[in-house]
Amino acid sequence: MRLPELRVAAVNVREARRRGRSRTCGGRDSQQGVSHACPRSEEAGGHGRRGHSAKRTRIFSHVSVSTKESSTCTQEPPDYASWGQESHPTTFLLCRSKSSQTSLEHELFMEEAYNSAICFKMLRDIGTSDLLQTKYLTKKIKRMAQRCPNLVMETIHDYFKDNPEISCRHRLRLFEVLVTVIGTLNVLEETWQKCFMQLALEHMTKSTELDDIYQDAASNVLLALCRHSWPAVAKHLETELLTGVFPHRSLLYVMGILFSQEKFLKKEDRESWKDLLSQMTRKSVPFLNTDVWSKELLWAITKAGRTQQEHAPEKAFLFVYYGLILQAEENSTTVRTHLKTLLETSHQWDKQREGIALTVGLVAVRHLDDAWAILEQFGRSTPLRWSLQNLSLKPHTQSNKDLRWKWASSTMLLSYGQMAAWAKSHILPWVDNILSRMIFYFRFSSWDETLKQSFLTSISMLVGAISRSEGAHSYEFSQTSELLECLMTLMEKEPQDTLLTSVHQQVIRIVSSLCALRPPIDVERKSRLLSICFRSILALPQLDALEKQACLLLEQPNIQGLYSQTMEALDHMLQCFMVQNPTVNELHFLLSHLYIWLTSEKTHERQRAVHRCTALFKFLNHKQCLSTKENFIRVGQLVAMLGILCQDSDSTIQCVSLEALGHLYQLLMHQKAQETPEVERESPRELFGPDADGAVRWSSGDQKGCPPIPQGMASKDDSIFYMSSDQALQAITNHLEMAELTDLIWTTIDGLGSTSSSWVQAAADLLLLVIQEHGDSLATVGKMGQAIHQHLCAIQMPQAKDSALRVITLLARNHIPELVAAFLDFSTPLDSQAFRLWRALGAEQPASYLILTVLLAWLQKRPLPPSVGDGSSYPKEKSYLRSLAAMNTIHELQFAREFKKAVRDVFPQLFLAHLAQMHYILELSQPTEPEQEQEVQEVAVLNPQRTLA
Repeated sequence: MRLPELRVAAVNVREARRRGRSRTCGGRDSQQGVSHACPRSEEAGGHGRRGHSAKRTRIFSHVSVSTKESSTCTQEPPDYASWGQESHPTTFLLCRSKSSQTSLEHELFMEEAYNSAICFKMLRDIGTSDLLQTKYLTKKIKRMAQRCPNLVMETIHDYFKDNPEISCRHRLRLFEVLVTVIGTLNVLEETWQKCFMQLALEHMTKSTELDDIYQDAASNVLLALCRHSWPAVAKHLETELLTGVFPHRSLLYVMGILFSQEKFLKKEDRESWKDLLSQMTRKSVPFLNTDVWSKELLWAITKAGRTQQEHAPEKAFLFVYYGLILQAEENSTTVRTHLKTLLETSHQWDKQREGIALTVGLVAVRHLDDAWAILEQFGRSTPLRWSLQNLSLKPHTQSNKDLRWKWASSTMLLSYGQMAAWAKSHILPWVDNILSRMIFYFRFSSWDETLKQSFLTSISMLVGAISRSEGAHSYEFSQTSELLECLMTLMEKEPQDTLLTSVHQQVIRIVSSLCALRPPIDVERKSRLLSICFRSILALPQLDALEKQACLLLEQPNIQGLYSQTMEALDHMLQCFMVQNPTVNELHFLLSHLYIWLTSEKTHERQRAVHRCTALFKFLNHKQCLSTKENFIRVGQLVAMLGILCQDSDSTIQCVSLEALGHLYQLLMHQKAQETPEVERESPRELFGPDADGAVRWSSGDQKGCPPIPQGMASKDDSIFYMSSDQALQAITNHLEMAELTDLIWTTIDGLGSTSSSWVQAAADLLLLVIQEHGDSLATVGKMGQAIHQHLCAIQMPQAKDSALRVITLLARNHIPELVAAFLDFSTPLDSQAFRLWRALGAEQPASYLILTVLLAWLQKRPLPPSVGDGSSYPKEKSYLRSLAAMNTIHELQFAREFKKAVRDVFPQLFLAHLAQMHYILELSQPTEPEQEQEVQEVAVLNPQRTLA
């Protein structure tokens, strides 16, 4: 007979014998198993167990495992080798005789007994082990249960039955082990379900020195059984709850856990639990009129727990249970009486306030008018008015009675929020009234963290309820503007150097939800809101500094998580603004509030601002929601700022700015495609320019460490993301209108006056790049030249100054008359910076001849001085001053290297022009006729001869 067949036969024989064996340690084979197993179990335990022979006999004689479990345990004995024992060898004699089958059965039985002894020892040692060792033993038993569930379950059961004298702490740990074992099993035999359910029920109400902890451990066993025997557990819960006697706390504990954590139930049982809870609450309504039951309920709700900061499951469920019973009550008077009594309890602890508010919210599902009336009545009550009037009380002067009412306004805020959350769409007509009450309590209550969190929580619940209501768009809410003022005040009062709470993101998420309500936020208020939000978030210290500050706290928050969530909330708010008003004007409005942060001197502020731009552009590209009915406004300014940031000293800013340029380019292309459906787009190779020879190279200042992208790998629309910053800027500027190009150039010129040397250098480089490509077709070049002159003296970096002067040289190729006229306005006297500009203007030989020609033309314009003529106004450009400036400039330029050759070639003209100019100046210095008559009269008056006469 083969080995597998022999094993099956042995197991069949063993099972036949076991069916005839009694449960009370009978049978010769059982005694034989004990005689062989006892030495082995003593060896496994490391000490004798002669004093417990009766218990040992019971353990070994009650081992009952299936064939599969026996073979599994036999195959992997090394799991228990950590106890210092060698695995029990099993030898199978391959023969068909009856003695061989009996030997095989004996070996299998011995292996089971050995494993049971190990499990017994671990259960015993758990009572005296430390926490670390207990976790280890629990893990070992769990692994054993995965292989031999019935063996472990029977051993645990027998251990409880045979050792009633063990300590409560030991029994508590056994309960925890049992919960773990039951949780690992997919299937639990009905026998064990009944046994351990009875065990849990016996100890759930037992009073010990461990108090609630012991009862909760036993209750957890019943919870673990819910996945395997839900109908039996549900029947027991219903029976115990509806006896008319107020239920024991352990029963409420089980129901509280089931209400808050659905993981203890299978999916198909969860709906059954909800139906059962609904039935139990309806059947409990008559208990409200029972004086004893009602008093015990109120006492259980208001009594102090182990720690007031934690909400025990049984107490949390009581608030739910109370609210559901009142919800099912038909009598309005009864509902109001109970709510009034509940609100008159203590409001000192936050969990108590949350529970009261939850009860009020549940009642509002069917009794919205009653809940509102009771809250209004409580709001006018003496204790609440007293708490609002005594804002100046110091904490050390407040009595316990004072503390009971100090945060009553917080309960009111939470109650209004819960009303909105549970009443759902029925709350819409009440929204303005509720908001007015919330704003009142926010403004007139004592300002502390409790009030702040209650206000934000209640507003979030209210706004969430409105957003989920289908008819919200048909309502206009008059209190939203006042609510925004409160939110902005709250944000401004937050610390500017720490991020320890979620207040920032809560405020921003509320604002995001308010965007969808009517009426829309007005422009002035939205501008203030954006400024406050950006100042509060973008100006926060760097992330590592925020984490260092949090290290000083006893309970350290997750700063990384808070930071990420806050930035995501800010992005979401900007996206909501765009969804509600998807126009180019709105986009420009939002970005205009970010520009100041894009130019910040602090690297982390620039980094955060450019991330917000990138996220917004990416969102608009993904949603394709931006209206194409109007052109972009001041897109040149945006391109200029992103282009400058592409050369930032921070590599992250470089990468993100380049990505932002890519998304902006796609937005522009999409808009132009909508305007001109048959627009021809250049191929990726054309975008890269004529020098692209098969691969796109990254500039050293852009994505560091990023490999070049092979040609053809990027699509037409995405090719912008695989360019260097210079190539991307060239591609974008090729699609800008003249007004947009002019805006871009003016932005870069303004950047020359920055206090940041890196920003000045990047602005000068970008200005040079744009002028090289588009300088020929520009207008208002003269004003640009004057602006460059104003910033030139402040530029300290030689390279940036050379780039700015090179811009003048390039502009001179097509705009000499405009530039000469503009330069003459600041050339009297001719300072060193102005002289450098003139030299840059004539750096190329053809330009130097033309410059002298234009100067000679200005030199020949000789208008009358202000004191001569008919009194008519002179031209705005003040030609007479430009004439003098032209003479002064020619005088200086004749010694400049760039103009030497040109001066020699036009020397005769220059000589004659200077002679004519000298004559003109002499004429300007002669007195006019009225001045001559006045001088003659003065001489006559002072004549001595006339005096003597």
